[in-house]
Amino acid sequence: MASQSFSGGGDILADGSRSPVEELARRLRASHGRLAVAESCTGGMLSAALTSAAGSSDYFLGGVVAYHNSAKTALLGVPESLIASEGAVSAAVALSMAEGARERFGAEVGVGITGIAGPGGGMLGKPVGTVWVALSLARISGPVRTSHCLNLPGDRRQVREAAVEQALRLLVELLA
Repeated sequence: MASQSFSGGGDILADGSRSPVEELARRLRASHGRLAVAESCTGGMLSAALTSAAGSSDYFLGGVVAYHNSAKTALLGVPESLIASEGAVSAAVALSMAEGARERFGAEVGVGITGIAGPGGGMLGKPVGTVWVALSLARISGPVRTSHCLNLPGDRRQVREAAVEQALRLLVELLA
């Protein structure tokens, strides 16, 4: 991602259609879906991108910034044992965050983002730029759960912006 400032998903998709935020809004409105998010390393940036669109209260219920592990546990119901065994930056924790947000807000779609934005905090197997984005979708036929490991280049700002952009694109794909 270039070093430009984040525009809230205002770029045009590869096929020339709406921005990810606009397309997500269209799809959620069409399905009468509601969305909730749980953010760690992005610190509320996904929520800010989602609320940058007028009328986002039609589909966006809210979000939780759970930066510290104790907040993940207290606010989202992520088990302490899961954080201890898998690490806060893991598929399992991101999925637990997504499901916690979806359940607590009563939404059909939940997003969980956790990662290492840097400049410090990286470790063997989880370098700076490692971000997990998880999506949880409640469907009558059964829940859909998916997680994606992103390895994002750049400084702290670039990693966080790219994580938000990728989360938006993954949401659009999930709701296709």
